[in-house]
Amino acid sequence: MAKQRQIFRDGAARQGIAEAKADEVFDLMEKFAGYGFNKSHAAAYALLAYHTAWLKVHCTVEFYAANMTVELGDTDKLKTLLNDARQFGITFEPPDINRGTHRFEPINDKSLRYGLGAIKGTGQGAIETIVAAREGTGERAGEGGGPFRSLFDFAARVDRQRVNKRVVEALIKAGAFDALYPDRAAGAGASHAGAGARAALLASVALAFDWADSHAASTQEPGLVAAEPWSIKERLTLEKSALGFYLSGHLFEQSGAEVRLFAKRRIADLVDTREPVLLAGIVSDLRVVNGQRGKVAIFRLDDGSEYIEAVANEDLLEAHGERLRDDELVIVQGKVQPDRFSGGLRLNVNQLWDLAAARARFGKYLAVAVNGKAPPVADVIRTWPAKKLATDEGETQQGLAIRLRLERQTVQAELDLGDAARFWPCDEALARWKTLAHQGQAAVVYE
Repeated sequence: MAKQRQIFRDGAARQGIAEAKADEVFDLMEKFAGYGFNKSHAAAYALLAYHTAWLKVHCTVEFYAANMTVELGDTDKLKTLLNDARQFGITFEPPDINRGTHRFEPINDKSLRYGLGAIKGTGQGAIETIVAAREGTGERAGEGGGPFRSLFDFAARVDRQRVNKRVVEALIKAGAFDALYPDRAAGAGASHAGAGARAALLASVALAFDWADSHAASTQEPGLVAAEPWSIKERLTLEKSALGFYLSGHLFEQSGAEVRLFAKRRIADLVDTREPVLLAGIVSDLRVVNGQRGKVAIFRLDDGSEYIEAVANEDLLEAHGERLRDDELVIVQGKVQPDRFSGGLRLNVNQLWDLAAARARFGKYLAVAVNGKAPPVADVIRTWPAKKLATDEGETQQGLAIRLRLERQTVQAELDLGDAARFWPCDEALARWKTLAHQGQAAVVYE
């Protein structure tokens, strides 16, 4: 062992590591050798670990493609591998009906093509049938291959004994048809993708399969069924149902622009200040455990930049249990401190709000543009009244004030409706105000 110690020191020195640090590491290995695996077991695992580490460093994309293909049916392991790959700078081409196969495949040294077989509800047989139709090698090879041109072309060319409506719906939810309908900005219709086209595509599946049964006699392909575009949250929730996690975006995007007007600090920028901080993020991995002082909620708070482990005590859990759920946005205030278990940071939460409550707490007022005609303020207040909260000082009102803004060519006026006109600023109430305001101009003012 003394001889090996010197060899280890020499190797460490060539890597720029001080002798004291090298001895510290070697001491740990020497200590382990006294009670570790038997030598044959240790040698076999050491060689396997060395080979695996070498592949991960020198064939990184291939390493992840192979491992993720092996774990196609295990969502948790796929998510772990995907997050690890991203730390190595690997990007993922989303599921694509015209490019993907059953397996995960390397594209270049820094990117992977997502395996269609990892989409829940598909199966290897269905994916291989789709690939065969695309390549012109399936049972309908006489019809020719080539990229699918639309949902209806897809339905006409695949073997619908093996690719049923449930498979197609899963592919749509995962975004595998997005490349066929690339305009992500607009609503439903044949040329619209993203939330709008996925909604329209999903509504059109039955029509596409019915059309495919008689397409030989058809001269014109029908358009997609009109459908209301999904919100970011709806799109990502359905994507998660198909993939097991969010791939194309983050739920924080739904409200991120507004939230950053008052909760400005990103989780990735946190440091151990011991001062109260205001943070916002999406709840995940929520669990409730019995602690020494009662029940404790432990969860991850994730704003897309990073996540932090957060803890809320029993009082907060009882007061806000309906708000504290997986995949929901919360705004929290608490103290950040080192986590002695993970070595990172931990957030001890002392206050918690959902977005509506945060608007009432941090918003100054709702600015509503009017154009000569007063909106039905009383109706909105009746539908979404301010909430009354009992405190030690008595009953207080929780709600958002309203200011009506009138603009003319030569004059501008702003009318504050006072405390009596406060309302509860939930998403539905704000959507109603936008329909009443001049040109939809109704927004919460925070500063």
